[in-house]
Amino acid sequence: MKMRGIYTSVNDIRRRVFTEVARLSYEGGDYSRIEEVPFQIIPGEVASYRESVFLERAIVGERLRLSIGLPLRKMTEHAPISDGIEESAIAEKYYDPPLVNIIKFACHSCPDNVIRVTDACQGCLAHPCVEVCPKDAVSIKEGRSIIDQDKCIKCGKCIKVCPYNAIMKIERPCARVCGMDAIGSDELGRADIDYDKCVSCGMCLVNCPFGAIADKGQIFQTIQAIKSDVPVYAAIAPAFVGQFGPKLTPEKLRDAFKQLGFEDVVEVAIGADLCTIEEAKDFLEEVPEKQPFMATSCCPAWSVMAKKLYPDLAPYISMALTPMVLTGRLIKKKHPGCKVVFVGPCAAKKLEASRKSIRSDIDFVLTFEELMGMFEARDVDFDAITNESKLSESSGDGRGFAVSGGVANAVVNCIKELEPNREVKVVSAEGLRDCKKMLMMAKAGKYNGYLLEGMACPGGCVAGAGTLQPIIKSSAAVNINKKNAPHQGVLSSDYKEYLEKLEEE
Repeated sequence: MKMRGIYTSVNDIRRRVFTEVARLSYEGGDYSRIEEVPFQIIPGEVASYRESVFLERAIVGERLRLSIGLPLRKMTEHAPISDGIEESAIAEKYYDPPLVNIIKFACHSCPDNVIRVTDACQGCLAHPCVEVCPKDAVSIKEGRSIIDQDKCIKCGKCIKVCPYNAIMKIERPCARVCGMDAIGSDELGRADIDYDKCVSCGMCLVNCPFGAIADKGQIFQTIQAIKSDVPVYAAIAPAFVGQFGPKLTPEKLRDAFKQLGFEDVVEVAIGADLCTIEEAKDFLEEVPEKQPFMATSCCPAWSVMAKKLYPDLAPYISMALTPMVLTGRLIKKKHPGCKVVFVGPCAAKKLEASRKSIRSDIDFVLTFEELMGMFEARDVDFDAITNESKLSESSGDGRGFAVSGGVANAVVNCIKELEPNREVKVVSAEGLRDCKKMLMMAKAGKYNGYLLEGMACPGGCVAGAGTLQPIIKSSAAVNINKKNAPHQGVLSSDYKEYLEKLEEE
């Protein structure tokens, strides 16, 4: 998580790719001109980031394909960047799995789980590193400590006792942040994803310092839908506040979306209100009489992880539809025949929306980064927007879904309104490793009677792979937007009446 919030060359290239894909889709015409885009993003003859300008352009070419939803090309066969693009230039096209991909020739083949002695070693007389090693893997040669990697068991004792902090453990960044331990190495030492374990949280792609990991996108297809005769509505996640800079305030968002060609934009916090009410009622009815505890459902990476690793606990995850799906359903009830684009911080939402049971509610998913590419492609000037309006009358608790602890807080507040004397114990976890620990404790009976909240991204949705601003700054912005809500509790939301309509169906 060390790079999060720092704007790097990796971020810059990724965002320029999104902008060019959006521009290509808006302009239409002969899409084979995508072959020229790597030369626009990486101009000149001298490499800026890697050993070869040709390698840099090849990587950009693969990123362009993934942003359109196309698969990576085989390294052993010749194919143009535009291969398959015509078939993808339709609004009905869904990307093919896998969602998260490693561009192999961009991977640095980072050493993984290796303990090394650095140049800071002073060859001290005490050499405690030698004394504490349980496998005699550390020895002194020519006045310096060295480690026999064949003997080393990575216990880390030598690291702790070195008085100069000269010994360090090197881990592959993408593997270190993968809470599912889904990243290993291929036969050439490059990162490789075990898709049976992967839940598409996207933490690997934002923590790879070489920009070798990317997810597939739907910018291209979203714009094709916008250019059609079908009205397209955007449903924007509560984490949006401040993501596009201080100039694009919530009040300016509707006009900005309309400049992109959207019919309108709806705040997903209204779906969060409905999700809260459903989960609160479910908790009151089910816990502890019918099940020992209940876990929240809104984070797809967390719920998929729980079902993969603890299938026996799957029935205890709330059956409530996620705020994304509930909002999409509301929009389509009000505007039959329209298309809905979920815009949010999350890579895993793309996976959720690709399920056949959800495709009828959500047609496309874009991250905040991808949407910013659309704004830049259309040269939308946030300063020039004077037509301001409120997005919705959603509750403060619904808006708080974006930060860790916010979902559980909303459900508890709702329960207190429904049954003031009911005490609800809560435990929250952020990051999949901590989520796994929480489930282990729950399986052992430590959390009977509890409401469990799981968030795949440390910090909550504001830390998703598709965000644009530092996590702390985003959390603060969300909390301000939460306080500014006309109602704090979900039962006071103007959208609560939709729940009865849905239940009648």
